[in-house]
Amino acid sequence: MSKNYRKDVDQATADLDFDKKKYQVVFDTTLGKITLDMWADVAPEHCRNIIGLTKVGFYNGIIAHRVIPDFVVQIGCPHGTGTGGPGYTIKQEFNSKPHEAGVLSMARTNDPNSAGSQFFICLGRVPHLDNQYTVFGKTADQDSLDVVLKIGGVKTDARDKPLQEVKINDSRVIEQDK
Repeated sequence: MSKNYRKDVDQATADLDFDKKKYQVVFDTTLGKITLDMWADVAPEHCRNIIGLTKVGFYNGIIAHRVIPDFVVQIGCPHGTGTGGPGYTIKQEFNSKPHEAGVLSMARTNDPNSAGSQFFICLGRVPHLDNQYTVFGKTADQDSLDVVLKIGGVKTDARDKPLQEVKINDSRVIEQDK
């Protein structure tokens, strides 16, 4: 059984202020740096969740366990299999943001309220995911999108797992005044 990170995340996010500050999550991966703008105006709890997990170091060392070309790069399972999470779930916050290249969205099971730590970044426009998964951010710049697309181009096995390990070496949160 995985550790439950709820208390750690709550403590790490106690001082977040989405009204006065904007936040970015940065993942330094084996293939480059991905900076993601958080969209707290449409999915505040999802933003709070990924910011908190990042602040407590949850994502450090985690691999991209699923890569499907022209679809998504999925990351966030502590087991590297797509079966793990942070020991808790959060409720969906569906919104009207489209799933397009660079968009950050939350992975889940068939239960819309089963999201935890796994997320995906879209490699192109994926309209059938709209209003079915919670969009809560996007790559902050072209360099970040280029890294995501580079990850999206790695060779995979029959289960969509990269043959070359793509890992988050380090992660951090950037906080700026609005």
